[in-house]
Amino acid sequence: MTTALFTHLDAALGHFSVRPLDPAADAELLHHWVTHPKASFWLMQDADVAQVAFEYRKITEHPHHDAFIGLHEGRPAFLTERYDPARVELAGLYPAQEGDVGMHFLCAPADTPVHGFTRAVITTVMEFLFADPATRRVVVEPDVRNTAVHRLNAAVGFEIAGTVAKPEKDAYLSFCTRAQFRAATADAPSGPTATAPGTATAQAAPNVPDASGAPVQGAPR
Repeated sequence: MTTALFTHLDAALGHFSVRPLDPAADAELLHHWVTHPKASFWLMQDADVAQVAFEYRKITEHPHHDAFIGLHEGRPAFLTERYDPARVELAGLYPAQEGDVGMHFLCAPADTPVHGFTRAVITTVMEFLFADPATRRVVVEPDVRNTAVHRLNAAVGFEIAGTVAKPEKDAYLSFCTRAQFRAATADAPSGPTATAPGTATAQAAPNVPDASGAPVQGAPR
């Protein structure tokens, strides 16, 4: 079993963790997630398992882009990607700053939505990124039509800076500094945390409604 890189305890929903993605072992799972109708903003609706494995092998081998599987109570529950926006996705589209880190995330499809789950996922992802002291600001570029994720982003501190035109979409370029994230989540109930050796701790996320039907932050290609 792959050791978790980061763990986070949500007071209402329990333990979340993040592990490295394995392009071969995780391909079928990822295929189910990225081709689901609710993952349309991920732009992989027509991909087969081999194509999904190929795309994520490229990401895991890339020097400025990587991907992770998120777990809830030990079960796969979300996908997240981390990238250098000065070199990947947003290269040349905005004035990058030192400490900028790009992020995508996708929640696994669920038959029954869980109240507050998507908020807990994005909080876990943000805690994971800010656990690295070098991360000063998280950058996202969701599709302008993805209104649900815009509300979710705002809830954890993101502010829209403007619109950027990418080949696959028009996107809202949005930023969240460490201070903005802490301020937005200051009312979160605290609780004990568990971490893998050498990783940072994270506090619990508030229990708020999900971005139902749009559990997607950005699109990886």
